Amino acid sequence: MSLASAARATVTHVAFAFLCMGGWALFANRAHGADALWPALAQGTMSALITLVLKRSLEAMSRRASGPTAYIAPPFISAATILTVLIVAHSLIGTPEMFATIAVPWSVSTLYAIVYAAALARGRRTLEADPG
Repeated sequence: MSLASAARATVTHVAFAFLCMGGWALFANRAHGADALWPALAQGTMSALITLVLKRSLEAMSRRASGPTAYIAPPFISAATILTVLIVAHSLIGTPEMFATIAVPWSVSTLYAIVYAAALARGRRTLEADPG
């Protein structure tokens, strides 16, 4: 497997999300010693799953939306859903530094959702304007 194909592989993206965002959660909770481990494992797992689902869910929502709604609704729905999942999960496990823990993963996923939804809407608008 070449480096380029490894970089495009879903498993690479999922593993990268797990390591980066799990590492962030470990860092954000570092002052709490061993209590930082569960938030790190939970955030890494959630980020891996979010990475796996986010792209496809944005594509599905984009197909159903048109006009300005295609730019606004998919990232808004994604951001709200992800924020809810992160807050509930970290509340359930008692993450000591919940705001710091979720700030980076939520911001990154929301920025991705905004940019990707705009690209999908723009691409669809271009296809509709000049189908062939």
